[in-house]
Parts: sequence; structure tokens; C-alpha cells
Amino acid sequence: MAKAKGARIIITLECTECRTNPAQRSPGVSRYTTTKNRRTTPGRLELRKYCRYCNKHTIHKEIK
Repeated sequence: MAKAKGARIIITLECTECRTNPAQRSPGVSRYTTTKNRRTTPGRLELRKYCRYCNKHTIHKEIK
């Protein structure tokens, strides 16, 4: 039997600058995976994480 869905789900965070900047240093988009509680954080998550393609800390937003 399948396990019932809990409150925690796995999400993917993607760099916003890599996605919008076509003239970047190298091709690619920085992505991280993490978990969040869907009951306490129903909206999209935004975190400042290190992007190895931009060589700096940028805002990473949750994608579906």
C-alpha cells in the first residue's frame, strides 16, 4: 500500500538570474532540492543560495 501524504514535500529551487540572463558566463541553471512544510508555508519559497554559474549568492525561487 502507498504511504499517506504527509505535510512535508520535496521542492526544487532555481536561480532567478541564470534563468533570465542569456549572456551569462557559462550555460546552465543552478538548482537545489529541499523540503518544506506545505501547511506552514503554502506559498512559493524564496531563499538566497550560492549560484556556481553566477559566482555569487542570488535569490532562488521554488519551481514546479
